[in-house]
Amino acid sequence: MGKGTTELVDLLVLLGMGAVVPLGLALIDEPGLARIRRLWPLAAVPGALSLWLPRGALAAGPAVVYALGTLAIALHAPLRLARTRSLAPAEIAVLTALAAPSVAGVALVAERSGYPLFGFEPHILALTVPHFHYAGFTAALVAGLVCRTADPASRPARCAALSVPAGTLLVLAGYFLGNWWQFAGALVLATGMWLVGLVTWRELRPRAGDAAAARLLAVSSAVLAVTMLLALWWALGRAAGLPHPTLTWMAATHGVGNALGFALCALLAWRRLSADRTATARTETARTATPEARR
Repeated sequence: MGKGTTELVDLLVLLGMGAVVPLGLALIDEPGLARIRRLWPLAAVPGALSLWLPRGALAAGPAVVYALGTLAIALHAPLRLARTRSLAPAEIAVLTALAAPSVAGVALVAERSGYPLFGFEPHILALTVPHFHYAGFTAALVAGLVCRTADPASRPARCAALSVPAGTLLVLAGYFLGNWWQFAGALVLATGMWLVGLVTWRELRPRAGDAAAARLLAVSSAVLAVTMLLALWWALGRAAGLPHPTLTWMAATHGVGNALGFALCALLAWRRLSADRTATARTETARTATPEARR
């Protein structure tokens, strides 16, 4: 990657570390995550620092601190599974979201130290870091939220909650098995994300109840239609030897679009919706607790 592309990817990673992860953690109803979210700057600041230090032991040290923070999140996946004993589609998506940042954290340590983890060069590892912040963590989390909020009979929502984690895992497997596996992963992931956008646009956006949240949901849905098509073009081009966008172009379009247009907009929308539900629940509780309501 060129210097300009590297700097852009680093900025996307910074956004993922500093904003996307804590916003997402606030939307997961899991005991213990609130404490991690409060302490998250202790991991995010060293992680950000590692991106601006020269590659080597000096940069690897703060990257390890960030990786430990992501592992603390990942530990809640088996704890949640033991508590809920559920493998419903929405739960599978949330479990994937909890585990995904740890992949980014380990890749960050290897990339910042200059170590070719599993034989992958640093520039490949550098792309793995944002991928598992956005496609791994955010996309899986949003798919889970959409599935949980949509009509229980919505097959597209359930399919999205399953295909986003499956696509993410296939993309990861493609690093080891070859470009056609990566294309298969991109196809499954794109299908899942398009379903997320479709359900959000047709079902959740109209009944959002908050104008700003509805607009943010609309933007996040529309952006996915384009960014995931770019991902398919790039993956197919690499697998089949066809013309495809460069990494620089993909970072500036697919990467920026997914980070700002999808991830940030979607998480901000869900935060507003969550706050509205909490406020409504508190109002209802207070109303029913009054002497007049009990008569």
